[in-house]
Amino acid sequence: MDQIVNVDEFQELAKQALPKMYYDFYNGGAEDQHTLKENVLAFRRIMFRPRVLVDVSKIDMSTKILGYPISAPIMIAPTGNHKLAHPEGETATAKAAAVCNTIMIVSYMSSCSYEEIASSCNAVRFLQIYVYKRRDITVQVVKRAEKAGFKAIVLTVDVPRLGRREADIKNKMISPQLKNFKGVFSTEAQPSKGSGVQAFTSRAFDASFSWKDIEWLRSITELPILVKGILTREDALKAVEAGVDGIVVSNHGGRQLNYSPATITVLEEVVRVVRGKIPVLLDGGVRRGTDVFKALALGAQAVLVGRPIVYGLAAKGEDGVKKVIDMLKNEFEITMALSGCPTIGDITRNHVRTENERLQSRL
Repeated sequence: MDQIVNVDEFQELAKQALPKMYYDFYNGGAEDQHTLKENVLAFRRIMFRPRVLVDVSKIDMSTKILGYPISAPIMIAPTGNHKLAHPEGETATAKAAAVCNTIMIVSYMSSCSYEEIASSCNAVRFLQIYVYKRRDITVQVVKRAEKAGFKAIVLTVDVPRLGRREADIKNKMISPQLKNFKGVFSTEAQPSKGSGVQAFTSRAFDASFSWKDIEWLRSITELPILVKGILTREDALKAVEAGVDGIVVSNHGGRQLNYSPATITVLEEVVRVVRGKIPVLLDGGVRRGTDVFKALALGAQAVLVGRPIVYGLAAKGEDGVKKVIDMLKNEFEITMALSGCPTIGDITRNHVRTENERLQSRL
């Protein structure tokens, strides 16, 4: 593992370690994967405006999310079925998050039970949920999260139907029985054609869930609620009006609506209308510490990292996840120093120039 110098190299190791069906499940996006690719490429079109002759002998990357301190503004995004990547599954990921002093958002599709994850280590965790056609199941999941000590609910709102993930359709991706729903309903699906994940979600998820139903979700829990899947100023305003406690700018890692915008390109329009009332996090395309800096400069309080975490887990288990987080933290620290920013609070909009700004300056 000493020869690995950046998080992208874990992807190749994961590809070698995993059966094709599982690698494609983690790696794939919707249709021809334009949004999946753009999530990464859009970061590369943002340039820095570094400051020099600033005292950067000490760099403080620490910050707080919903009042909970973390070592750097890098959190673990919700990704499902970690046991397909490694036998220890989400418990290994959770232990790595605890050691790195960051927050893991546990997926509703976790292959370990919420209680197993909670008891594996002492750390702050959030739980990602969907709303099911059977609302009593959602209530059960939320109550279990509360009892297990989860500190927030992350409601994913961009899956009224599952995006067309062609690799899963070709591979006839099998959806395993999820431990958290054993005895409640079957999540297992091995269809005669197409994706088992798609078969399960169409059977289980409530496509009628809308903004008015946020009030219902609020009525069943006292935990903070973040809404994940916002891409426009209009929906950001609705989220604030609905009284949610945070927003995650996300296009589901390019796995839902292809040709939806890269998240970093719409972050600013969301931040502008939110006006600091609630935290805004960014999900999608983060592969470098420079990406973390760019997201913070454009107004995010932290970023979520998804696929690289799973690749690290598949390649090297808990140590692989720790290595991915540490690499991103180290790169971010160097970026802060070379940009003249000793603390998170020193990172400003003036430290970056977007592609649009560069084009306008030429006119």
